[in-house]
Amino acid sequence: MIQLQNQKWIPSASPVAGLEAEMAIEARHLHVYYDDFLAVRDVDLQIVANKITAIIGPSGCGKSSMLRAFNRMNELVPSARTEGQVLFHDQDIYAPQIDPVEVRRRIGMVFQKPNPFPKSIFDNIAWGMKINGFQGSKKELEESVEISLRAAALWDEVKDKLHQSGLSLSGGQQQRLCIARAIAVKPDIILMDEPASALDPIATLKIEELMHDLTSEYTIIVVTHNMQQAARVSDYTAFFTMDAGRAGVLMEYGVTSEIFTNPRSKVTEDYITGRFG
Repeated sequence: MIQLQNQKWIPSASPVAGLEAEMAIEARHLHVYYDDFLAVRDVDLQIVANKITAIIGPSGCGKSSMLRAFNRMNELVPSARTEGQVLFHDQDIYAPQIDPVEVRRRIGMVFQKPNPFPKSIFDNIAWGMKINGFQGSKKELEESVEISLRAAALWDEVKDKLHQSGLSLSGGQQQRLCIARAIAVKPDIILMDEPASALDPIATLKIEELMHDLTSEYTIIVVTHNMQQAARVSDYTAFFTMDAGRAGVLMEYGVTSEIFTNPRSKVTEDYITGRFG
């Protein structure tokens, strides 16, 4: 079981030089392999709490592998292995004594394609709470479901049809249902892998607005191919590219406005301006 500890940090490579910030999670010398293929090479990445960090870069540069390394989901791929450390509340989540199920409760995931359970809207939210040991009354469960749906800006749209299938909702509503399901178990961090890529512009805007609202309670790390979206929603941006061996490497990390207006690397500038990628 992960024991929570509060800490402050002044990172040596802070996204904002000299800024003291609370750390949500930190990768140190992280490598991700699939069999003999090195997908992510030697990444140091420090994520600031209660902010949105976007991970961008060309296809195949290890963005999703990096994201999944933050909650050990790569381990669900039989050929995958991870080297290095990911520190969460001052503990390495890859240490032998750490339960990966507990890690994934504390660091939730929202996938590219909405994946509600084939259950009612209510049960989509309540199920995760129950398997994580919810011991309250039926009334308390109903209140918790409502709180999660309100937090995901979905309550007003579904409050009169909670016992309909979650699959009956629109794509954008299904994605917000998945976000509500993720936050129902009270994680610290929410990982989002292209959460709006399958949605129309109106639904995308709702997801982006929701992401901003959620930072009052959660830290969000989002992978996106959409440069405009990264510029709109994120506080920090990590740009990944590939080295000569086709491994994903962290090229540049900083405040989003600076990355997009004054990148330090010519490679970063070429990518965000569409010259390659």
